[in-house]
Amino acid sequence: MTAPLTVLLVEDDLPMQLGCQQALQLAGLRVEAVEAVEAALPRLRQGFEGVVVTDMRLPGADGLALVRRCHELDADLPVIMITGHGDVTLAVEAMRSGAYDFIPKPFSPEVLVEVVRRALEKRALTLEVQSLRQALARKEGGVAKLVGRSPQMAAVRQLVTRVAGSAVDVLVKGETGTGKELVAQALHELSGRQKAPLVALNCGGLPDTIIDSELFGHEAGAFTGAAKRRIGKIEHAHGGTLFLDEVESMPLNVQVKLLRVLQDRVVERLGSNERISVDCRVVAATKDDLLARAKQNAFRSDLYYRLNVVTIELPPLRERREDIPLLLEHFLLLAASRYGLPQPAVSPTQLRALMAHDWPGNVRELRNVADCLVLGVHSEVLGAAAADQAPAPQNLSLAETVEDFERSLIREAMGRHGGNVARTAQALRVPKTTLNDKIRKYGLNDGQGVGVGTAGE
Repeated sequence: MTAPLTVLLVEDDLPMQLGCQQALQLAGLRVEAVEAVEAALPRLRQGFEGVVVTDMRLPGADGLALVRRCHELDADLPVIMITGHGDVTLAVEAMRSGAYDFIPKPFSPEVLVEVVRRALEKRALTLEVQSLRQALARKEGGVAKLVGRSPQMAAVRQLVTRVAGSAVDVLVKGETGTGKELVAQALHELSGRQKAPLVALNCGGLPDTIIDSELFGHEAGAFTGAAKRRIGKIEHAHGGTLFLDEVESMPLNVQVKLLRVLQDRVVERLGSNERISVDCRVVAATKDDLLARAKQNAFRSDLYYRLNVVTIELPPLRERREDIPLLLEHFLLLAASRYGLPQPAVSPTQLRALMAHDWPGNVRELRNVADCLVLGVHSEVLGAAAADQAPAPQNLSLAETVEDFERSLIREAMGRHGGNVARTAQALRVPKTTLNDKIRKYGLNDGQGVGVGTAGE
């Protein structure tokens, strides 16, 4: 979702309403304030993109009635109750009726902001999962396939959307299993070429003697065994997209011919002098540093610069761990649909183990884990990762489990870097301002050996 989530504040005490609204707005949150349940209900619907904060005592219908109505409307909608000293019994009843949390008066602005932020993060994850389920039901393509809430994946989706409609060739870089082919599919489906073929060729999966014919085609009798004409991948991709995976494995003599195709947009079949015009976009993918290979004469530098007009870099999964819960949900949905089996529940201990794993196989490895979970078979990843983990706190929600792991990860990194925020932010690959926010959020500047603004930043 691109729009920020909304905090719907229901409070009839105007000074209290103003104080809460200002505290939330100063924290960078979007707030709408009303004075009664009757004014709040028209703003609520299933899939409401936000959370509700309501006082218990209100004119007309009370906060407990609002909790029950919200639960009927959307059982996953977080409602936070503000209660007075004598409302403990009602607060317990509210929690039983589906309230997310309650805040007893008096409370500090920091407490309000912390509880609301947790609720917003839970709501964002819930809405993302719902969106994934709807996309799966509609079999949507495009950037819907590029799953993730991390800033890195948001940037990838933005770049794909920006360049998809142009004819420019694209180089996709990333480790094995990061989803390079999904980027090619998204570029194709969002372009004006989506009705023509998306033709894929793994350059590393073919012998050198075959890749020439696969790419450019051949005429009958062009070589021993060429009994009839064959249309090559480039010609077959006319009007569409040609995806060249592991382009770093392409033989140098074939690279020369590919460069000519990219420059002139013509192809010659083996054994023919006929020049055939082709109109296809080329998306090349690599797991290597092509410039470094070019300097070692292992890849043609002129082809590298011809391909490197627009480069899309995919981060490894270990650098965007916050995407693991959402990706896992996505793959569980796909696997359950593919195998005709129910989607299994994932325990906090299992999720914590997955969050801590290094993921050398990246997203592809996580997909394999999801398949194992749906099929009910042993997963080496879950077994090996869980064995190294301390027991996870029980009865935590998905969002709370992610928070618990993130808190531990930041505390450990800060300890390794002597409390230096700048070096820790660099090691965790997050902006320093983001790290400072998380340190405050998790209370890690309370004498545990870390702090905001540590000397040496």
